[in-house]
Amino acid sequence: MGKYFFSETDIKSAWEQVLAAFWQRYPNPYSTHVLTEDVLFREVTPDNLLLSRRLLTKTSRLPRWAERVFPGNLSRSVYIIEDSVVDLGNRSLTTLTWNVNHAKLMRVVERCVFAGDQDRPVWTQITREAWISSGVFGLSRPIQEFGLARFRSNQVKAMKGLEHALSNLQKASAVCPGDSAEKHKNLNSASKTQKPQQYI
Repeated sequence: MGKYFFSETDIKSAWEQVLAAFWQRYPNPYSTHVLTEDVLFREVTPDNLLLSRRLLTKTSRLPRWAERVFPGNLSRSVYIIEDSVVDLGNRSLTTLTWNVNHAKLMRVVERCVFAGDQDRPVWTQITREAWISSGVFGLSRPIQEFGLARFRSNQVKAMKGLEHALSNLQKASAVCPGDSAEKHKNLNSASKTQKPQQYI
């Protein structure tokens, strides 16, 4: 069956600010486990959607009981694929992430929607879902329980990291209000690498 996680959070920041902070949230003091981020693919579609695929490298320490069960040379680095779709017309950002390695030990699939609120222009709603599963016979349940607890903990850190990026952007805007937009990453740049087979 696996484990399921769901949450909804409102952030008092305009969607455009949250979008800019999303691309600039690493590095931050709350996500030191994120080592690298690389853009594998990016394009703007004819209907003005920005599609991106990124590869993130993170560290992930096994729980103490698992260190006795699994090999000591098991890689502590986890490679994460992140697909995202930015829809400027509907003011939404949708992301889908999953781990590439250690998938039999534990697979975590996460879907997030960052949506602007038409009735409250200075608010953004974040809807987050996650599915956690394990293919280890006899140990899948404790592994999934551990994965869910780790996911909850990491989401608190992720929100603090996003708020940290938002704070930095707001400080930069206050100092140079005319130049702040130029400091944001160019979301319309399109990489010419091979197009992935599937998107969200």
